[in-house]
Amino acid sequence: MENKTNFALPKKNLVLLAMGFVIILIGFSCMIGGTNDGTYNPEVFNKMRITVGPMIALFGFFFEIFAILWNPKSEEK
Repeated sequence: MENKTNFALPKKNLVLLAMGFVIILIGFSCMIGGTNDGTYNPEVFNKMRITVGPMIALFGFFFEIFAILWNPKSEEK
């Protein structure tokens, strides 16, 4: 007897979701910064942390929405 599990999303959508998650992680890693000793560090306000990182993360979230809503053409056998 075959016990085949049907997921809500096809495999292609799950791969796209994983890619979107990686893009979000890259965006958040670009925003990481600060100091551990409590002193002022002007590098906190560089372009990578306040502009590029949030834009990459936002693109990742939009990519996640696309990955959920995208309906691949079903191949009939």
